[in-house]
Amino acid sequence: MSIGKRRSIVIASAIALAGALGGVALTAASVGTASAAANNCGYLFDDFNYSSSSDSSLTAHGWVPRTYSGGPGVPGATWSANSISFPTNGGQKVMQLTASTDGTGGGTNQAELYTAQKRYLEGTYASRIRFTDTPTGGNDGDHINETFFTISPLNGDLDPTYSELDFSEYLPNGGWGETGPINYQTTWYTYRNDPWYADNVHSEERQSFDGWHDLVVTVSGGHVIYYIDGQQVGDHSGKFYPRQTMTINWNLWFIDTAAHSGGLSTYIQQVDWVLYAKNQVLTPSQATAQAAAYRGAGNAFTDTVDSSGPCVTPSGSSSPSPSASASKSPSSSPSPSTSTPPATSCASAPEWSINGIYTTGQTVKHEKSANGNPNGPGSGQGKHLWRAKWWTQGSEPGWTANWEDLGHC
Repeated sequence: MSIGKRRSIVIASAIALAGALGGVALTAASVGTASAAANNCGYLFDDFNYSSSSDSSLTAHGWVPRTYSGGPGVPGATWSANSISFPTNGGQKVMQLTASTDGTGGGTNQAELYTAQKRYLEGTYASRIRFTDTPTGGNDGDHINETFFTISPLNGDLDPTYSELDFSEYLPNGGWGETGPINYQTTWYTYRNDPWYADNVHSEERQSFDGWHDLVVTVSGGHVIYYIDGQQVGDHSGKFYPRQTMTINWNLWFIDTAAHSGGLSTYIQQVDWVLYAKNQVLTPSQATAQAAAYRGAGNAFTDTVDSSGPCVTPSGSSSPSPSASASKSPSSSPSPSTSTPPATSCASAPEWSINGIYTTGQTVKHEKSANGNPNGPGSGQGKHLWRAKWWTQGSEPGWTANWEDLGHC
């Protein structure tokens, strides 16, 4: 099966979702002490220093071990909080996902940990992850999927605001018609489950990733850039750029049981730490250094995502700088000059463009689309004047928190 047949879990609508934060000015972060850096734009850092999945601190810090049924994976499989544990590896606590199967739906157990709040969009994501090629017990060969991703709910078939970034889907034994090992990075625009239709773009590496790896992803300036161990492995842009805030997730699940050869086989995936730098472009070395700074300071958890920022371009400095790779892209548009005063009326405001880059205070005129698809029919509400709250690109006025409605034209 082709890459278009792949899909990751859509978080159930029953999960409590935080309000969309929207994108703001993206700045290159300086990495010094953890406390100093955390005052920039907002950070999430977790060293996963917990006793068990029932540790009250785990839920207090915004993490949810999945227990509800459903896809992805083997029909009838169980998702259990008991599949999340926190053993010590190399002197450090790690978060461990455990999945097992005996070749039947009822005998299959899968694992997932995700954030309760949907509040992550632009910035830098990083996590140190141990992928494994072989089971800890039982026969090898199962089509297991070891993941790290962000996702928003799918609000109906082909939802044009759906956003999902699969930072890594590692298949050590293959699956979806592919032989392993193979690793995917996939950036989604939307999909329909029945009949299946997927609209995404992906990168892939056909090699083993058994062992520890640093995964870093920057979401900035219309580009999603993926790195593994400091090496760029993907640059996805255009309509696939995320359009709304997402949750952060890891899961470990079986694509199918077609390759199972009998008995019970058990697989694990471990996560050493996670870092999210809101609205900041960090290089891979900066991201791992920031995580090391938190750990070195004895700070096992911090969350200033909501309390810090938003980041703004300092007065007198140049426009926000995307990553080096993004800045070299011919599709990247230059930032509008901050010296140009914003339009104050519909008569002087330009039409909104999905490819335009807008900074705080700039205004546009635009009729909100009927269903969140700028290329689809209009809402019938007529054109309104909109003012950008933060740096933004690709977010349609009326459908995201990035824009303030100033009234009908």
